[in-house]
Amino acid sequence: MESVYAALILHSASKKINETNIEKILDAAGVKADKNQVKALVAGLEGKNLDEIISSVATAPVAVSAAPAAASGKEVKPKEEKKKDKKEEKKEEEEPTGIGALFG
Repeated sequence: MESVYAALILHSASKKINETNIEKILDAAGVKADKNQVKALVAGLEGKNLDEIISSVATAPVAVSAAPAAASGKEVKPKEEKKKDKKEEKKEEEEPTGIGALFG
């Protein structure tokens, strides 16, 4: 994953994305470069427009709101349901009893 970040830094700096430059960034960050991963990344990005790739990823919908709760095993109740419960409780409390309930 670090090699992808290095490629993004090179792209942002308008530098050539190649194995040597990616390895230099990773070395400067103190990360051991996986040469096979770097080689595969450079080959995969060759001839591609990185700006288009970034914009397509940035506009992709993300649905991860329930993922952390599911991973922890805790039940999460949506906020809307909590509001409904409170409104229903108020209605029950406000309902007139006795003779007032007949005219209601």
